[in-house]
Amino acid sequence: MCHCSEAVRCHEPLLPTPEAYPALHDRPRSARAGGGGGGAIAEVASVVRLAMPMVGAGLLMYMRSLVSMLFLGRLGRLPLAGGSLALGFANITGYSVLSGLAAGMDPVCGQAFGAGRTSVLTVALRRTVVLLLVASVPISLLWVAMHRVLVATGQDPDIAACAYEFILCSLPDLVVQSFLHPLRVYLRAQSITLPLTYAAAAALLLHVPVNFLLVQSLHLGIRGVALGAVCTNLNFFLFLVAYGYFSGLIHGNDDGNAKAGPCAAPADEVAMEWGFLVKLSVHSCMSVCLEWWWYEIMVLLCGVLADPKAAVAAMGILIQTTSLVYIFPHSLSCAVSTRVGHELGAGRPDRARLVARVGLVCGAALGVVACAFAASLRGVWARMFTTDAAILKLASSALPILGAAELGNCPQTAGCGVLRGSARPGKAARINVSAFYAVGMPAALALAFWPLRLDFRGMWAGMLAAQLVCAALMLLAVQRTDWTEQAVRARELTGAVGTVAAAAAAAAAVGNVKSGHAHEAKVKVDSGLLVVTVLKLISPKRSILYSTNLFLPF
Repeated sequence: MCHCSEAVRCHEPLLPTPEAYPALHDRPRSARAGGGGGGAIAEVASVVRLAMPMVGAGLLMYMRSLVSMLFLGRLGRLPLAGGSLALGFANITGYSVLSGLAAGMDPVCGQAFGAGRTSVLTVALRRTVVLLLVASVPISLLWVAMHRVLVATGQDPDIAACAYEFILCSLPDLVVQSFLHPLRVYLRAQSITLPLTYAAAAALLLHVPVNFLLVQSLHLGIRGVALGAVCTNLNFFLFLVAYGYFSGLIHGNDDGNAKAGPCAAPADEVAMEWGFLVKLSVHSCMSVCLEWWWYEIMVLLCGVLADPKAAVAAMGILIQTTSLVYIFPHSLSCAVSTRVGHELGAGRPDRARLVARVGLVCGAALGVVACAFAASLRGVWARMFTTDAAILKLASSALPILGAAELGNCPQTAGCGVLRGSARPGKAARINVSAFYAVGMPAALALAFWPLRLDFRGMWAGMLAAQLVCAALMLLAVQRTDWTEQAVRARELTGAVGTVAAAAAAAAAVGNVKSGHAHEAKVKVDSGLLVVTVLKLISPKRSILYSTNLFLPF
């Protein structure tokens, strides 16, 4: 039983009444009224408005990686090889894991913002930071043991020692990334994406002088390159924090639900909230890592092809190419995830369906552009990286296949954003397992080695098969979505169910202390809202007594 002095404060509704919902200014006014052709066009404009700043930030951070590689190249072949090996190891074991775990807060924040629950965003931000810091501990231990792992797997001792030196200096980056990834999701969920571009540009401007200072002036060598990357990520984070602080986002409104006190949620409810966030994060991590690791597996398989040195080098060029192209569908996916979350959180399933369709169409259009880009540059693209004839031949033969794979990759990435925005990353993970490992891996092995023996092109043909199957499964999953049910789930996820009942209870509690005709009228209105809300929320498939601020398993 609550012993608070203010009954109304204790039972304060977690969700504002519909007229108090945020205006969602991330899309034009004409898009708020309904669907139709005009609504679809307005939604395209809204998605593009969200995605373009993220594209800018992605391109700027891609340039940062190129600058780091240039400094490694100036140090010689051994530092370049060691740094490349360390970055690959760090991507597989660390950065992909942290990025995937942080994506778990995406549906929570997007739907909570759509529902007007700003305090849920703050709680999700804090808990995700803690989750990533905890995950960084075993990752750090693995990085510390990296030298022994590399030597045990047959890597050259000199390259392994150089890579170990690089990754030890990258350890602070795990802490920086544990704060940076959640903060980016936190801002994106509120349709704040332009500051990401500004912060990335400012960090990139400092990246070159910082590398000159550490590598050239202080003569730190490969350690200076690693520390330079850490400093740039730290600057990126600090610029975003400064924006959030001066704009009022970091210390903004809190509706009090995250505060401890006599009215705090019971321990079992808090445990369920933590459990649900961890479940979303783990599923998102699986979805990200399974696809990310597939590219690294392809690099390893290239080492047993007919010409392994040329194949590995050509694969490195093509992975850099597809990483550049991936910035565009990934930004689209994040924008679609945010918009789907907003509409579901605000209780507009029809709008969420429209956003999903718009996202898939935009993804298909991006795929056509990417395919044309890869096919048109097949004869000149690899020449920007090397003049070796064998590498050029392999890269130019696989570029059209890479472009064809983007026909599936772009729409499936947009579809993954739809599933993530509707809090279903587990389904996306299952689709990735089916497409990349049940179809793509056997196809790549059969086409590259036996029986067709297409060598390097066979590897990329397997990737093409995986991406097309993944796109088909994503499209099927989106088409079969019950958007009304997803809107109900969104209200459960954000703790919005039962809030009107709580408001009525609060009004009744005050009515016991202070009687008055005005308050009696308020109770009557709240009772009417309660009837409407119950009729809207209770699903015929479930017989669950909803409780305030309780996250339920789905």
